[in-house]
Amino acid sequence: MRFSNDFLDEIRDRVPISAVVGRRVAWDRKKTNVSRGDYWACCPFHGEKSPSFHCEDRKGRYHCFGCGVSGDHFRFLTDLEGLSFPEAVQQIADMAGIAMPKADPQAERREKERTTLQDVMEMATQFFQDQLQTASGARARAYLRERGLSGRTIETFRLGYAPESRNALKEYLAGKGVPKEQIEACGLVRHGPDIPVSYDYFRDRIMFPILSSRDKVIAFGGRAMAQDAMAKYMNSPETELFHKGNVLFNFSRARRALQGADGADTLIAVEGYMDVIALYQAGIENVVAPLGTALTENQLDLMWKMTPVPVLCFDGDGAGQRAAFRGVDLALPHLKPGRSVRFAMLPDGKDPDDLVKQDGRAPFDKVLSEARPLAEMLWLRELGAGQFDTPEKRAELEARMKQVVAVIADENVRRHYQQDVRDRLNAFFQPASANRGERRGGFDGGNRGGRGGDKGKQGRPGTGFSATSAGVSDRLARSGLVKGHQDQPALRESVLALTIVNHPQLLQDEYDEIASIDYENRELQKLWSSLLTIAAGAGAQLTRETLIARLEEQGHGGLIKSLDQQIRNARLWTATEIAAAEDAGEGYRQALSLHKRTKALRRQRIELEREVAEATEAEDGGRIDQVIGALHQVQLEITRMENQEAIIDGFGVMSGRVKGAATGHNS
Repeated sequence: MRFSNDFLDEIRDRVPISAVVGRRVAWDRKKTNVSRGDYWACCPFHGEKSPSFHCEDRKGRYHCFGCGVSGDHFRFLTDLEGLSFPEAVQQIADMAGIAMPKADPQAERREKERTTLQDVMEMATQFFQDQLQTASGARARAYLRERGLSGRTIETFRLGYAPESRNALKEYLAGKGVPKEQIEACGLVRHGPDIPVSYDYFRDRIMFPILSSRDKVIAFGGRAMAQDAMAKYMNSPETELFHKGNVLFNFSRARRALQGADGADTLIAVEGYMDVIALYQAGIENVVAPLGTALTENQLDLMWKMTPVPVLCFDGDGAGQRAAFRGVDLALPHLKPGRSVRFAMLPDGKDPDDLVKQDGRAPFDKVLSEARPLAEMLWLRELGAGQFDTPEKRAELEARMKQVVAVIADENVRRHYQQDVRDRLNAFFQPASANRGERRGGFDGGNRGGRGGDKGKQGRPGTGFSATSAGVSDRLARSGLVKGHQDQPALRESVLALTIVNHPQLLQDEYDEIASIDYENRELQKLWSSLLTIAAGAGAQLTRETLIARLEEQGHGGLIKSLDQQIRNARLWTATEIAAAEDAGEGYRQALSLHKRTKALRRQRIELEREVAEATEAEDGGRIDQVIGALHQVQLEITRMENQEAIIDGFGVMSGRVKGAATGHNS
């Protein structure tokens, strides 16, 4: 019987190789390190008195430095016990508690089809690589050179170029005898009942092949060369080969880096393709990235299979900090003894490429050395969520911390987190006089401290927890930097709201993130509340026509018309009803990214206002000037973003695809 690779991988992942080998050998106590999954014994394949047989759980392999035998779970049983391969699979499947697959002709057929599709993806990869070296790929080559990538790095990652043509790849593959059904199944063309003639999915883009765990090309990421392209980055659609939430970019190469003779200590997750490639070129190979979306549970589980404590690396701005906090919530329920994550925050405004381009890997290594444990990130998040200058607020913080750690499934880990929370709360709530001999009872200035009152260690530096916006000095007020909400919706908010009104199917894919959007405009807040209520009742059956009719019944018709006019005046066609679903989704995600950036800047402004209030209270004139200078820069950035005519990067005139048509140039 032929077993699928997925099935063999699953039982190997569930059963440590030490559990298979350990039934036939006695581990050497002196050389074995159980906590690291590193085992030594006298070789069962040849007689010896000193242990030279090495077994490593992380690699899932064994090797004898005496006689040279090596292999995996199955090889050990077939070579030592003389079992057939199916018998070895049966034995390890029993250990894993997984039923053996039944003979399934359809499954075998699908496996063959997947192999065939991988052949097609390999042909597409070679096509893109060849196109990069042609005259039409000159701009793409120049861009890669500007980003500092060497020819060797470009070849290693097999980067390519999709020409600015509707059918270059399709015709190339057809000329090689590839049926159109296979081209479509690979996600290499856009097709469907509303598209009369299929056309290339990627056009005028630098191409990043995405590999499976077995180094097979299963998808692509494409970076647009045109400034007016709808989306700067986009991935292949979901296919038989590719499920975005289950794949990490550079997974197999990073795994080899961890398993090598000079294996790295841990796995690092960064945000994008270019971050991974830049770090690789700087000599840091143990790096992966999610595929343009937030990290998923499956992706985190993949990382845990390679290393017990991966490092999640985020930008140091507000968006990066929020992504890190989402990582906290993602990891908490799945923690186990010895299994966790750490968080490395880059300097604000810097990405990994910036750090390694000038001075090599040293600056990035320093960032990694300062990575924070999950428990500390959790504490910083909850501490930065408000002020705790009253008994009620302190009780609220305590209740919140208990509630958050209660989601940890492992009883032992949960108990230790609960103890850690108690320790931090006790230190945080102790009177200021216990640390500084100052005012007795309560906080100094209304909650300045962290553990033992040391804000620098436990509180988030620069957040000014003791100050409130009401305490902003007259000097700050005169500076004109404090601004209220606008009555007119910001263009980015209008794009977000109207895109969902016109394309409610987007709610099915990303409901949680869409539902959590916090609008500043009061009318949009009311519209959003009504929309989510209607969507919750209608479920997957919700259509644009039904949604608009219901919203008009609730008095939102005038606002919808106003939003539509605002969008059309700005020529942001992807938010209108004529845009194709894929374009609407990509445009929406870009608008959401801009919205989050603006919100982060405004939160930064509030934090700086609090710092000014603290400095004013302390009569620290030098500090006041310094913070107001920083505040002025933040406000300039906010104003710049608000006044942009093309407020959403990648949007332009109405030159894209529309529903039911295959016209247009950029996708």
